[in-house]
Amino acid sequence: MQTHDFFIQLLAILLFARIFAEIATRWGAPSVIGELVAGVALGPSLLGWISPVELFKLLAEIGIILLLFQVGLETDARRLIRAGRKSVIVALLGFFLPLLLGFLVAWHFFGIRPLIALFIGGTLTATSIGITVRVLADLHRQHSEEGQIVLGAAVLDDVLGVILLALLYEYSVGGGVSLINTGKVVAFVAVFFVLAPIMAKLIAGIIRHFDTVSELPGLIPTTIVALVLFFAWLAHLMGAPELLGGFAAGLALSRRFFLPFGASLHTDPAFSEKIEKQMLPIISLFAPIFFVVVGLSLNMKAIDWSSSFIWTFSASLLGIAIFGKLAGAMMLHENWPTRWMIGTAMIPRGEVGLIFAELGRFNGILSNEVYAALLIVIAVTTLMTPFVMKALYSHFSSAFKA
Repeated sequence: MQTHDFFIQLLAILLFARIFAEIATRWGAPSVIGELVAGVALGPSLLGWISPVELFKLLAEIGIILLLFQVGLETDARRLIRAGRKSVIVALLGFFLPLLLGFLVAWHFFGIRPLIALFIGGTLTATSIGITVRVLADLHRQHSEEGQIVLGAAVLDDVLGVILLALLYEYSVGGGVSLINTGKVVAFVAVFFVLAPIMAKLIAGIIRHFDTVSELPGLIPTTIVALVLFFAWLAHLMGAPELLGGFAAGLALSRRFFLPFGASLHTDPAFSEKIEKQMLPIISLFAPIFFVVVGLSLNMKAIDWSSSFIWTFSASLLGIAIFGKLAGAMMLHENWPTRWMIGTAMIPRGEVGLIFAELGRFNGILSNEVYAALLIVIAVTTLMTPFVMKALYSHFSSAFKA
């Protein structure tokens, strides 16, 4: 891409994201819907002005990592731990049910080969943590009890998704799965989640010290962005999703973070608030790029709308995609509106589903028709969920705890 083309396309992404977000907000919809629609409008689905090239995907990746850093920064670690058991139930059922049902339906009813059926089931396991937390933030429910359950479940879902993706890729390339390699991935992810917050807390102490003696402006945003990117790299190195590196860094710097055996590493609420204030403009710049790029990646023109197979197959998968995520929430001992909200918040597949589908298509595992059916499921679950969540909160507002 030529430099001047990049400038004008980035300009269009930022302006369209803001304009469509403002329109969505005026119409009473979450702002994330406007940003997703901006991507659909600019991309191959409609105007075809911008393609989701690698450069924009990299900017989008920075956006989601910084967004998860902000989520971690605002998260109450104690509430997240209290929601742990419920989050595990929602995540495990919401992961294994779509995987199993998607595999069985594709294999048994549509005669699709087992490996392809596994990729289809794997795509249905995904939950887009970025879209979920953004919608909760738009609705001012990210700190609620159901918000913490959803956050914990989405994080666990992402880790399980990465492990499954690694297994499917290894199977598709080598024709088998190594239990040793799988065990290494699980062990590295566990080590990362134990050590990362402690490391981030120690590094933050160094940054706080230099902030008191530095005479140059901008030390906090520069060093915090560097810290977040370092932890994203470290997460990838350990086999975890990069965005969870940002979340771990934010959680460690949160005003409500604690270390069971590290009382000396006390939290400085004023410093945490200073970080939050100075990082907000940077996050507000990069985060919308992520949602626009998700919209850019949904090429609806690639779908043969006259194909009966695509309609029946995508409808079957859509039913599994919705039921599979709602089922886990229905097992919780909560009131019915809360169960519906938690289950609905887990439905959007977004960029995580696209990663699965793209991997399958790129390696020649998914045919164009199967890929198109998955694209429909990803698009519908991604675009409908914010509207449904808003409607649930509006209709059952009295049933939700503050």
